[in-house]
Amino acid sequence: MNIENPDLRQAGNTMADEIQTAGRMPRQDNRRDRLLDAAARLFCQRGYHATSMRDIAKAVDMLSGSIYYHFNSKQEMLLAVYAEGARRIGVLVEVAVARETDPWKRLEAASAAHLNALSVTHRDYAQVMIRTLPQEADGIGARLRDIRRDYEAKFRRLIDELPLPPDVDRHYLRLMLIGALNWSHVWYKPGGDRPETVAKAFIQTLRRAENGI
Repeated sequence: MNIENPDLRQAGNTMADEIQTAGRMPRQDNRRDRLLDAAARLFCQRGYHATSMRDIAKAVDMLSGSIYYHFNSKQEMLLAVYAEGARRIGVLVEVAVARETDPWKRLEAASAAHLNALSVTHRDYAQVMIRTLPQEADGIGARLRDIRRDYEAKFRRLIDELPLPPDVDRHYLRLMLIGALNWSHVWYKPGGDRPETVAKAFIQTLRRAENGI
């Protein structure tokens, strides 16, 4: 995935500042971008199947027929929402990870960035990626799975770097961590523990595996 990270030049900023800046990547087509944001919001609020192209066009004050200039179908729009969500969240993760050198701290930073995206910075896009499963989208399921796989590869590489005992299954460790992070949309409450606090608690628990506990 080709991701531009202008935030990497701002090493002196706090993580929160970097996350806010990373979300404001240059975008070429404003009308298409507005459609994507509206689609992500409506897919998140109503569900993919309960949202029509007419609903999305209405949300941005566009004629129903005009939406097809940008997207040929609702499936194509869902694919674009997935891709944009993965790009945005991927930027946050890479910015956060680049600030750390210790393997466990890098994984903690990635987990915190992921949680921030799910609960704060890119909630609509992230929720669509979690709730709308590839098998629910006729004709594009394989492409949605590819987008997910490419994003999750970031965590695969981070877990591969960990100093774990040889009998620890890194594949299942990754699935467990990502599953726990994604499930936060059910129990996380704004105003509660910060995503960074939750991520630290998750990783401290996983670190027990480093000592074979």
